[in-house]
Amino acid sequence: MTDHFTDFAIPDTPLTRKTYAFVQEIAPQAILTHSVRSYLFGRAIGERHGLRAEHDYDDEVLFLACILHDAGLTEQGDRGGRFEADGADLAAEFLTGQGLAADRTRLVWDAIALHTSLGIADRMRPEIALTHTGTGADVAAFGAEQLPAGYADRVHAAYPRLGGGTELTDLITGQAARNPAKAPPFSFPAQLLRQDLPGTTVPPWREVVAAAWPGVA
Repeated sequence: MTDHFTDFAIPDTPLTRKTYAFVQEIAPQAILTHSVRSYLFGRAIGERHGLRAEHDYDDEVLFLACILHDAGLTEQGDRGGRFEADGADLAAEFLTGQGLAADRTRLVWDAIALHTSLGIADRMRPEIALTHTGTGADVAAFGAEQLPAGYADRVHAAYPRLGGGTELTDLITGQAARNPAKAPPFSFPAQLLRQDLPGTTVPPWREVVAAAWPGVA
């Protein structure tokens, strides 16, 4: 059996192996393959920009953040909040239980919680920025033109799309439709829900601020 940890030079540690197995256990195959592709694409785009693993960023942390970034879309990770924060919480609990240091666990939490935050995550430290970059490249091909020639084909052969972004979008909007608290106004899940269910309402922001603090000059 091909060992993709070796084939793609994924950081091979007891923790990365155990975390891969954990995601394999709790998540649909489409999430698992998307998560690994996100790591591989993020790392490759980072290299294009001169970022070197273990020199400019903690490669194990990057892998842990990417492999766990959609944990909030699993049954175990669905805790009533935004899927990004729910997934970050589950990831932190799992990694803390495995003995990962608090500062590295917090970095994984931040990377997962911010992975859909366009214009913010990319301005933060590399582990966070590359998690955001990798997930965006895989789901929507953002920045995919920066990947080495033939690299995406090789990655897809090892980790097939299996529905790709469409299945992930269905999971996000499905959670939000069942529980509106998972799609707070103006959030990424709320925007997806509005597009899937046009009748979904969001309070107009100008009305919200105009109605605030009545009677206060």
